[in-house]
Amino acid sequence: MEFTNVAESLPAMAEAQPETPAVIAVQGRTAANTLQFITWTYRQLATETTAIAQGLMHLGLRPGTRVALMVKPCPELFVLTFALFRIGAVPIFIDPGIGLKSLKKGLNDSEPEVFIGIPVAHTARILFGWGKGSIKKLITVGRRLFWGGTTYNQLRERGWMAKTMPWPQVQPDDVAAILFTSGSTGPPKGVIYQHQMFASQVMQLRSLYDIRPGERDLATFPLFGLFAPALGMTSILPRMDYTRPGLVDPKEIIDPIQQFQATTMFGSPALLERVGSYGVDHGIKLSSLQRVISAGAPVRTAILQTFTRLLEPDVPIHTPYGATEALPVANIDSRTLISETSQATSQGAGVCVGVQVPDMVLRVIRITDEPIREWHDALCVPNGEIGELVVRGSVVSPAYDRSHEANALMKIPTPSGLGFYHRMGDLGYIDEHGRIWFCGRKSQRVITNMGTLFTIPCEGIFNAHPEVRRTALVGCRVPDGIEPVLCVELKPNVAKKEHERIRRELQALAVQHTITRQIKRFLFHPAFPVDIRHNAKIFRERLAKWAERA
Repeated sequence: MEFTNVAESLPAMAEAQPETPAVIAVQGRTAANTLQFITWTYRQLATETTAIAQGLMHLGLRPGTRVALMVKPCPELFVLTFALFRIGAVPIFIDPGIGLKSLKKGLNDSEPEVFIGIPVAHTARILFGWGKGSIKKLITVGRRLFWGGTTYNQLRERGWMAKTMPWPQVQPDDVAAILFTSGSTGPPKGVIYQHQMFASQVMQLRSLYDIRPGERDLATFPLFGLFAPALGMTSILPRMDYTRPGLVDPKEIIDPIQQFQATTMFGSPALLERVGSYGVDHGIKLSSLQRVISAGAPVRTAILQTFTRLLEPDVPIHTPYGATEALPVANIDSRTLISETSQATSQGAGVCVGVQVPDMVLRVIRITDEPIREWHDALCVPNGEIGELVVRGSVVSPAYDRSHEANALMKIPTPSGLGFYHRMGDLGYIDEHGRIWFCGRKSQRVITNMGTLFTIPCEGIFNAHPEVRRTALVGCRVPDGIEPVLCVELKPNVAKKEHERIRRELQALAVQHTITRQIKRFLFHPAFPVDIRHNAKIFRERLAKWAERA
């Protein structure tokens, strides 16, 4: 089934598999420690979505109405999202963990007319002045307090009781949603998603991972979990803090997988690391899983090797490459990473992210921090040379929301005027086999008097040390320029008295490789600052300031 508007998939799925669970939400545990959960079938989800969509229209929402949506993962979040898509309204998704200042700026810049949130979100909206100049209608998921507006239950009742309104005509290139970036390398930006972009992502995911109706997906990242009903899968919502996947209780992931026989799981590298270590220590097998998908940052080989021990021998861990602005761009699986490319990573080659997915064009251009006014093939560098990765295709966002500066910097129009390349902000190269290698963020490269160092290739050499958990290369300002400094986070339980020995061993590693000989200074850090969305992207800018003080 192919749809322009992914909301159209719900009625079709409800007809094809009405009693199949669409959403299973874990609520807690009984006194006997068994899972308590609620289940919504496809029939229930589609029926509820229709009622809420009609209620929203009677409330005055129309195609193009901007809606701030701040609801925790639950069945109502699925209903609201699909209902907004159905009527052509534009949900705005912002991670609350990006910080109060960034959150307020994002909401004020995107100017939502409607705010849908749980009570604590409404309280924060009032306290911190979110969307003060634009918000005109309020909807509460839960108990409405002193701020007025409409509750979710009242919205449903209004949808059932009021006269049925005709569905608006939503076009493929209409704005479907605004998703904010994580802000790991700069201020979070609103990314425009069109309806055709969401539809293309659903088709890409279905084809790339051979996903079939009737499967069950454990969703540890809410936005990815929203795709499950459009793919005909049951979305299983575990009990966890979705803003801190790296601190998840492993049993809250393992128990739902086993009880509900999940076939697919999405997890950030930090979550896989925590659950994998626990699973190996307790001899756990996740035999129902047919695939695992991990994204958000490069997944270290050690994490893949550990988590693979929980899976059946032929089950892959996929690590797609992409960004909020373009996903998926490329894909590679754990078997290829472990057996073919990990050795090269430990020798400074970068991290292989596989080959580009169908319907995606990826090129490597010479590195520049300036805007590029028009695309021409002379921008490209030869295979094997590190440059900036640029992409075009049906899953690439056409623009940032209300940000002329970001659009001028990150989009390269083609001469025909009918298309564009998106600058990923990432560095890498294409090898002789057509595989793409990731070498770090462009903004985080370290430019010294002796040349340019790229983060991921350099860090791969030191990450191979058996007592190192991860490293981060940063540039520190010194009187005569920039000095490269390696920040080191060791594995748990490494004694402080071992630091000097490990430092000497890292210094010995540095002189063995041409790309790391400039690195003379090594600083041990207790726990790297990471992004809120996946707990995996390292905030190297913060580490650089820490290193300068140190």
